Parts: sequence; C-alpha cells; structure tokens
Amino acid sequence: MIDYSKYSDLESYLFNEVASNFQNRGYLTTEEFFCIIIWKANRAKSKIARKFNDYKDINKGIINLTSTIYNKDSNKEKMRVLIEKGYYLPMASAILSVLYPNDFYIYDFRVCDILKEEYKTDKYHRVKNWIFERLWNGYEEYLQKTLDVSRKDNYRSADKYLWGKSFSQQLEKDIKNRFGEKTNTI
Repeated sequence: MIDYSKYSDLESYLFNEVASNFQNRGYLTTEEFFCIIIWKANRAKSKIARKFNDYKDINKGIINLTSTIYNKDSNKEKMRVLIEKGYYLPMASAILSVLYPNDFYIYDFRVCDILKEEYKTDKYHRVKNWIFERLWNGYEEYLQKTLDVSRKDNYRSADKYLWGKSFSQQLEKDIKNRFGEKTNTI
C-alpha cells in the first residue's frame, strides 16, 4: 500500500526518501524526478517533460539522465550533464541539491536578492547567461557566499535561512504597501 501522506511534506520526502533511493539504486524514477521538478517550480513540469520527447518511454529517458549524473565523478560534471541538456541553473541546482545536498545548493532569485543587498552587486542574477565554465565558477562563488552571508555550515541550512529572510523582507514590504493596492486617503 502506498503511503500518500509522504506527498504532504514534499521537501522531507525528497531530501529523505528520494535522495536515499537515488544513492542506493543510481537513478530516479519518473515519479521521483517530477516530484523534484514540481517542488522547485510546478509551472515547469510540462516544459521539462518535453525534454524527453526523443524517448518513446519517458521512464527510460529519466533513468538515462539521472544514471548519467550518478556516474559522473565530479560535481562540475554532474552539473554539466543538466546544463547541456538545456536545464537552467535554478532547476539544475534544485535537482542536484536533492540528490547531493552536501554538495549543491539551489540557485534561487530570493537568495540572489540577499547577496545583491549584502555585496552590492547583481552579479548572481546574471549567472544563468554564462557559458558553462563561467557558470560553474559563478555557481561555486555563489555557494560560498551563501554560507558566508547565512553564517550556516551547510547548504541546506543556508538555503532555508536565506529563503526565509527574503520571504520575511518581501512580506514586510508587501504589508507596508498593502500588497500593491491603491488606497484612498481622506
């Protein structure tokens, strides 16, 4: 019997069960792969599914992709697999952060905003447009900066902290601006 309650806390399911399954078997199932996609950006699932149109069986395509990642020796080459298959850095890093949480961190616009504020640069907002070598170097710098700014000792904790900080700051602004509504003053 399937325990459907695992989907109610998708993040825990991904970072516990899916990550463990991947490490044990060397690939993801289609369901596991799309749980990562939906967790990162639900709106992207059909676009990501089209990346497997060359395969008669989407399951074989996902096993091929994820086993290729599994068999790469370096983090850089794991990332290269996804980038060269047309995944943008935010999605590629989300996939890899689930599969290798000690080595990867999600490239996220909220965290870029925090880094922009901290370092007075929008450099990290431009990483997605770089050729792979520059993208990788920029991503490694991004990883280090997130640990530095968050003062956390691992990527998962840094991600949660910085995402939460950005969310809180945005909420404060939205409340102050009444969520963008025009107000009548008397």
